[in-house]
Amino acid sequence: MTTHHFHAVIWIDHKEARVFHFNPEDVERTVVHPDHPAKQVHHKPEDPHYLKAAMDAISDAGAILVIGPAHTKTELVKYIEQHNPALKAKIAAVETVDHPTDGQIVAHARKYFKAEDRVTPQTK
Repeated sequence: MTTHHFHAVIWIDHKEARVFHFNPEDVERTVVHPDHPAKQVHHKPEDPHYLKAAMDAISDAGAILVIGPAHTKTELVKYIEQHNPALKAKIAAVETVDHPTDGQIVAHARKYFKAEDRVTPQTK
C-alpha cells in the first residue's frame, strides 16, 4: 500500500520526467519516458502521450512544483491547463532548474514547500 503525499515535484525535460511525491520523512519516485524521445529538441513539440503520462503521474497531489531545464516544463503546464484545469490550480510554481540529482530535486522541493506551507494551508 502506498502512502498518500500531499506534495509533488516533477522535473521534466524532453527525455524523461522524474516525479517525487513526498512529505518531510518519506519520498516515492516515479520516472516517465516518452515513447520516442525527440532528437532535435528546439523545433519539435512534445509528444502529447508523454505529457499526459507526466500529468497523470502528479494528478493526485495537492500541491505541485514543476521544474526543468528548458521548454518542456512550460509545455507540460500548458497541456495540464488544457486537459485538467483543476490540476493546473494545484501548481504552486514553475521554475527553471538545470540537471539536479534526485536528492537535490527533493531537497529543493521540500525547502520550497516548507516556506510555501507557512502561508498556504494543505487542503484538497
